[in-house]
Amino acid sequence: MLDDLLTNDAVLAELGRRLERQRLQRNLTQEELAERAGIGRATLQRLERGESVQSTSIVKLLRALGLLGALDAALPQALERPIAQLERERRRKVRRRASPRGRKERAKRAWTWGEEPEPDA
Repeated sequence: MLDDLLTNDAVLAELGRRLERQRLQRNLTQEELAERAGIGRATLQRLERGESVQSTSIVKLLRALGLLGALDAALPQALERPIAQLERERRRKVRRRASPRGRKERAKRAWTWGEEPEPDA
C-alpha cells in the first residue's frame, strides 16, 4: 500500500506542494492567502516547505481556498453497520399503540351496580 511507503515528512512535503499549487492556480500571493486565512505569512511558508504547523492553520487555509469540503472525501463519516442499527432499534422501546383517553380517570372512580360503563372515546 502506498500509504505505508510515505514517511510523515514526505506526506507534509506533498501537502505543502499541493497547497502551493492551489494558491498559484488562484493567482494569490502568500501574503494574500495568509491574510484571507487569518494566519501569518511565515506559517504559510512553513507549510508550503513541508514543515509542521498547527492543524488549525491547515483548516483555515483549506477554508480560505474553498477546499474544506475535500476533507469529507478524505475522511468520510463512518457508516453504522446495518446489524448494529437494527440491534439499537430493537432495544429502544417503540410505542406500538395509543392508550384510550380517560382511562386513568375511570380507573380512579369506583364502579357500582347498575352503572353503565362509559363508551371509549
